[in-house]
Amino acid sequence: MISTQETLNLSPYMAIYDIVVPKDNMLRQIGELVDFTFILDELKNKYCLDNGRNAVPPIRMFKYLLLKSIFDLSDVDVVERSKYDMSFKFFLDMAPEDDVINPSSLTKFRKLRLKDVGLLDMLIYKTVDIALEKKLITSKTIIVDATHTKSRYNQKSPKEFLMEKSKNVRKAVYQIDESMKEKFPSKTTSNEVQDELDYCQKVITVIEKEEHIARIPAVQEKLNVLKEVVEDFAEQLDFSTDPDARVGHKTADSSFFGYKTHLAINDERLITAAIVTTGEKSDGKYLQELIEKSQGTGMEIDTVIGDTAYSEKDNIHYAKENKLQLVAKLNPSITQGGRAKEDEFEFNKDAGMYVCKAGHMAIRKARTNKKNVGKNQRQTYYFDIEKCKTCPFRDGCYKEGAKSKTYSVTIKSTEHKEQEAFQNSEEFKEIAKSRYKVEAKNSEIKQRHGYDVATYAGLFGMQMQGAMTIFAVNLKRILTLMKEVE
Repeated sequence: MISTQETLNLSPYMAIYDIVVPKDNMLRQIGELVDFTFILDELKNKYCLDNGRNAVPPIRMFKYLLLKSIFDLSDVDVVERSKYDMSFKFFLDMAPEDDVINPSSLTKFRKLRLKDVGLLDMLIYKTVDIALEKKLITSKTIIVDATHTKSRYNQKSPKEFLMEKSKNVRKAVYQIDESMKEKFPSKTTSNEVQDELDYCQKVITVIEKEEHIARIPAVQEKLNVLKEVVEDFAEQLDFSTDPDARVGHKTADSSFFGYKTHLAINDERLITAAIVTTGEKSDGKYLQELIEKSQGTGMEIDTVIGDTAYSEKDNIHYAKENKLQLVAKLNPSITQGGRAKEDEFEFNKDAGMYVCKAGHMAIRKARTNKKNVGKNQRQTYYFDIEKCKTCPFRDGCYKEGAKSKTYSVTIKSTEHKEQEAFQNSEEFKEIAKSRYKVEAKNSEIKQRHGYDVATYAGLFGMQMQGAMTIFAVNLKRILTLMKEVE
């Protein structure tokens, strides 16, 4: 049950915050910047308002998740820090003497309260609305790109992943006390995930009994990770690897297993739209949605900057129809129309190759037809015929007995003369220089906020992580912009 009325904190110790949390403290500034009651309005229908025991205020639970994203902490560590960090307690609207929550309640809050809320769009809208209200946004330009996030479970089997995490804990313990080897249980010899889970649980129990070791930060950090992983496998994953993660390609020679976040930022470096997808999705297909989501925040747009992935023919037409300037270099392999089986073969701009609907990438490419002989040139992509022979989608795609499998596209650069002329102009080159801003933003969310690896399993978990991370970086950026205009 939650109350619909705010409570007044009458603790005699509240004055401590004025001493230990200065006015320039980031968390104090965020608390003054954002009216978090919008969270309560969104989540009211997820709680009972007149029955049951009192729940932890949803605003406080949300703030715990925000602290996790700002400081890149685990559930256990963010709660632990809130016991003694007065800036945390102040931000959480707690009295200095108040008890903290049980870390497990954060998992329940994510699962039960935040599902189907549309958190990602809601939080981006809120931050852009604050920036517009404070007149911090003057540009009419957005820059688009996609960033990769590796699955937490990578491509290892569940058993291998659990073994790795338990090994990390044991190594940390041995650096403190090698005699602990005798107290740990024997390693499991079976291939059953349940047996490995049981072993990990026994390791956790042994370490927790040795309080003098368990309290050492180097051990505690690894132990908390193992406990969360065990909980994920036992409660969420049903002993399987990440169910939604997919293989995507960074280049022709490198790939990743996980997710993509398609981003739009403005010239002020605020994220104005984001779409989280599985890793194999094509960047260019999400341009129109990113534009419309950015406009939905109330921002005016007249220019869109992106790389070659966004210069598809449909995007060029969309920009022209909506009177938008599209600053994205043409790629002849992407921009021509009338391709055969267009829905079955998608171009991966990072690798410079086509990928079939089974996820197999072409192994080489070649141009056919000579230039200036009256025929359009064609780019032909060659696939691994051995994979085609056993592919589940081979019917209608692979011809039995064929010695090669190819996919060809016609290069019709003449259809894009206007865009090509613009691309060669000084105006295009000058505007395109701003593209580094989105690459810098991608680097920030990965390096400072842990967005290079997924915190949770599944697409919903990735969307949750994206929502909280983007909310955190946007709030930090707004604080910086406010200082610049003072």
